[in-house]
Amino acid sequence: MLVNLKYQRFLAGISLLAWLLIALSIVLIFFYAPREQTMGDVQKIFYFHVPSAWIAFASFFIVFLSSIMILRNKGRNWDILALSAAEIGFLFTTIVLITGPLWAKPVWFIWWTWDIRLTSTLILWLIYAGYFLLREFVPEQTTRERLAAVIGILAFVDIPIIYFSIRLWRTQHPSPVIAGGKGSGLDPDMRLVFFICLASFTLLMFVLLWFRYRAEWQFRELQRLRNQWLEKVN
Repeated sequence: MLVNLKYQRFLAGISLLAWLLIALSIVLIFFYAPREQTMGDVQKIFYFHVPSAWIAFASFFIVFLSSIMILRNKGRNWDILALSAAEIGFLFTTIVLITGPLWAKPVWFIWWTWDIRLTSTLILWLIYAGYFLLREFVPEQTTRERLAAVIGILAFVDIPIIYFSIRLWRTQHPSPVIAGGKGSGLDPDMRLVFFICLASFTLLMFVLLWFRYRAEWQFRELQRLRNQWLEKVN
């Protein structure tokens, strides 16, 4: 009981730290980060848009690894982890697809263009929408888990395409500014704020992942107990 209490306090502390970092990030974005000379205040969407993309990629990488473990028959807890990470990745990809057009409209004068990076990101979002639909409509658990694992592995192929698209093709999307070439780097203050935002988003991702994993595990355990009770009653 004492160990469990310490564990709950640890999770509460991590959660509080995540929200404090997010609050700090918001303050730094609007009151510390310099105003971009060309784009003005709309450039501040960058601090939400890019970390969201990175966290989506990290979440889908967890799905990828978990899916491999599922196909190797390493236990159904990997399926819980894959589902939890997929939902978080899908959430952050949605944020990317919302913040991108909000940033693009004042700068490019259009909400959307079929740029390779934008299109491949939308494809990734649609693949994971299909991933969730498959989980809803395939009734048999083992088949559902293995089919979802195959999609989780294949979907990850799209992520290198998204990441390297602006390096391999001429695109509407801007060139890299974090790890770009000469002349493409960020102002030092912007870079500092960006990495604080990235740290806060990363910590939030792990907090969300843990709580979503626990919720799904408890849901499945309740289903198992319910099924056992129904078998005894019948």
